[in-house]
Amino acid sequence: MSTTTQLPAGTAVHPDSLELVHETVPAEAVASGSPTTGLYPLGSFAGVDLGVWEMTEGGMYDTEADEVFLVLSGSATVDFLARDGSVESTAELVPHTLMRLAAGTRTRWTVTRPLRKVYLTA
Repeated sequence: MSTTTQLPAGTAVHPDSLELVHETVPAEAVASGSPTTGLYPLGSFAGVDLGVWEMTEGGMYDTEADEVFLVLSGSATVDFLARDGSVESTAELVPHTLMRLAAGTRTRWTVTRPLRKVYLTA
């Protein structure tokens, strides 16, 4: 995982060219395949953390934080899970998808092409 870099005012970065260090998803969170995730924190702005996150092909379960993100590349589905594990709804993610997640929401991510997003999280 990358250390946090504070993005100075007036600085431009190209989030699709940042090198992210990937880690294996813990076995208890794997839904399918052998996914890895990478993170490139860019610091904070007005009390909100921002950065770039990526996941390789495969599936994983997660419990979400309050977050807004914009997909840069790749494709995936996010299943929103009920307490019993059943799927309540599904969102399709492709480049330029903007999505909001709520803290505590249980999800299952299934990535079919490596997914990279820019996130803002509280």
